[in-house]
Amino acid sequence: MALNETIFLTGFPGFIAVRLVKRLATEGARFLLLVQPAFMERAREEVARLASETDSLPDSFRLIEGDITQADLGVSPLELERARAETSTLFHLAAIYDLAVGREPAMRVNVEGTRNVNQFALSLKNLRRYHYVSTCYVAGLRTGLILETELRHEAGFRNFYEETKYLAELEVDALKSRLPVTIHRPSVVCGDSRTGETAKYDGIYYLIHYLRKQPSLLSLVNIGNRQVSLNLVPVDFVVEAMTALVRDERAAGLTLQLADPKPLSTHELFEAIAKALAGRGSRLTVPPKLVRTSLSLPFSPTITGLPHAGVPYFFLNQTYDTTQATELLSTHGIHCPSFTDYVGALIEFVDRHPKL
Repeated sequence: MALNETIFLTGFPGFIAVRLVKRLATEGARFLLLVQPAFMERAREEVARLASETDSLPDSFRLIEGDITQADLGVSPLELERARAETSTLFHLAAIYDLAVGREPAMRVNVEGTRNVNQFALSLKNLRRYHYVSTCYVAGLRTGLILETELRHEAGFRNFYEETKYLAELEVDALKSRLPVTIHRPSVVCGDSRTGETAKYDGIYYLIHYLRKQPSLLSLVNIGNRQVSLNLVPVDFVVEAMTALVRDERAAGLTLQLADPKPLSTHELFEAIAKALAGRGSRLTVPPKLVRTSLSLPFSPTITGLPHAGVPYFFLNQTYDTTQATELLSTHGIHCPSFTDYVGALIEFVDRHPKL
């Protein structure tokens, strides 16, 4: 059955947003895409490509110039009224995804921007669902099992990205009593599990690039940690999950952690990459304390490629519960693949595109 929805979406033409729009377009959806002026030309190119690839009518994708940091999203009064009348589903993806972001821009975009989107959501006459894309890292410095039903804590944060996404989710979560809200918390999103395609090299790519320098030599010494996992999800899983949940009324009012229910430890991730690159695993394992100390040295990023802002993510023991997400997605036949099943695709993409 066709998805007879008009979807208002922020964050276009971002990597996840473009892929989500493409997937929803194949279901028959129509779109109102909020685009910052600086990205309008690229957005037009993406829309032309999406219309062609999905056999959709060009007018199925309407670009609206605006900015979530401004009142009424920086949209003209006429365009705003039209959007309020037509929108039935709202997707809020726009945010600053940068571990080293300063507090002021992070607060302005991630928190104030979300408040403005929330006000827009409250003004929608025919809203069927408000989908907000958060992150598992709202858990900050918490350790152990992180439940989908948990949010508030006082454990602190590793950076302003985590803190502001946490504050933004608090704002959206507070709307659940007034609006049909679904909050999506992806873990670390990497490339497509089939093609390896990605738009940014961070997270697990730091380890891939490190081992690619000299696979035979560097793969001998595992710098991972057996006690800490890095939860990875391919972008196609995240997109398929959100697409399925657009029509699933059971998701209304829930917070769903789109994470790998069986994540690999960083030691296992190292082994998987080493085997894919060098044909074998490591011979030795460096003690975690020594690895962390070495990665924190001033000159370490130049040698390893891992910025200091990324170091803590390889050493904090967090496990993300996916009970609600797994239960809902399994009824749609959607399951998160294991990293070992798609590591080869990621590496092949990096080989073809050493720099993005």
